[in-house]
Amino acid sequence: MNENLRSILLGTLPLDIAALAAVLLTLIRRGFNSDSRTQNRLTSLFLVGISLQCLHFIEESATQFNRRFPQQLGLSPWSTGFFVSFNLIWIFIWVLCAFGFRRNVRPAFFPIWFFIIAMIANGVAHPLLAVAAGGYFPGLWTSPLIGLIGVILGSSFWKFTA
Repeated sequence: MNENLRSILLGTLPLDIAALAAVLLTLIRRGFNSDSRTQNRLTSLFLVGISLQCLHFIEESATQFNRRFPQQLGLSPWSTGFFVSFNLIWIFIWVLCAFGFRRNVRPAFFPIWFFIIAMIANGVAHPLLAVAAGGYFPGLWTSPLIGLIGVILGSSFWKFTA
């Protein structure tokens, strides 16, 4: 197997697990069950979360997360093109899902659950990576913010998708 592909597949494995959990949550949780005011508040919170993820992505890009993270795992660095494309595609999907969520479109719930799980995981993983690295690790400064928004959005989304 190509070393770059191997690095991408192994390095993003936690995101595959998050995606599987998001699929399961999408299937077992019902559609959104609340008034339009609550739905507006959660949509706004989701958009704030996407904005914070953009800041996190900028921090990671500026500090070469795409090189340091795979190397921390003993893998080859990811290309800047892959890293930027991967992040921009997900940001685009999440923005589109904000519209789908407003219309209670169930397929839009998968990317939202994925966002929630990924944000919480980022909030935990980046500090642990900094400890393992013995100092700053790319994405550390913004990770508590996205972790917090993941917890807040996740608890609300759980409540209203009974």
